[in-house]
Amino acid sequence: MIEVTKDNFDTEVLNAQGIVMVDWWGPKCERCLELMPHVEELAGKYRGKVKFCSVDTSGNRRLAIGQKVLGLPAILFYENGQKIDEISGQEITPEDIEAKLQQHVE
Repeated sequence: MIEVTKDNFDTEVLNAQGIVMVDWWGPKCERCLELMPHVEELAGKYRGKVKFCSVDTSGNRRLAIGQKVLGLPAILFYENGQKIDEISGQEITPEDIEAKLQQHVE
């Protein structure tokens, strides 16, 4: 997973070709921290098909607001620089994330 900040978001996400999944999280978000190992596992499973990035919103609030991330956890999907899908909220499960990945990969 690539750690993304306001300094490299455009390069790593908006200028990337193909599907990019961005995990927006915060150190005080318990659900975010619970999901993190599952997201890392999915990054291994979908390596070569999807680019995985993560953004710590505690240091990137303006970036999060600019991408309309209003609550955590949030998983946003981009394709060729355009946001194409998202899931967010405390009820996100690893299965939800994988189902969205499968929609966009196949």
